[in-house]
Amino acid sequence: MSDHKSAARIEKEQHVEEIKSYIQNCKGMVVVEYQGISVADDTQLRAKFRAENVQYKVLKNRLVLRALQELGIEGFDHHLEGASAFAFANGDALAAAKIVVEQGKTIKALKAKCGLMDGAYIDETVVTKLASIPSKEVLLAQLLGMLQSPISGFARAIQQIAEKQEAQA
Repeated sequence: MSDHKSAARIEKEQHVEEIKSYIQNCKGMVVVEYQGISVADDTQLRAKFRAENVQYKVLKNRLVLRALQELGIEGFDHHLEGASAFAFANGDALAAAKIVVEQGKTIKALKAKCGLMDGAYIDETVVTKLASIPSKEVLLAQLLGMLQSPISGFARAIQQIAEKQEAQA
């Protein structure tokens, strides 16, 4: 046996390292089934991903599986079969899930197989549930609205008392 590695093996190892860096640096990942998607739908999908800081890559299942195994992440084995693309959310952790689930309503060839959140495997059901969570901005606006409503009700009551006292004076 010789000590040198074949060029193909070195290239595969480099791809695995690159995939590991995508996984380690993303906030969430969705494994996407996309077989049969039209070029127009794919172009539209990629534009939506770019707008939300999501890297969308078609990668070899074998290499992704090896990268996940080297990172100690399990559960993906039976999902990494057939045509798979990978959406790595680098901004909002839920962006990839939201785009895949939303676009899957109109692009029938598009479907979430599973995903990764907080370094752990999540199944398709969890991906779909996560996609329904409003954005951080919407949640903050809702919270602010809930906090303001008792204050505004209190302010109206004070105003009415003041007006009543003025009328009596």
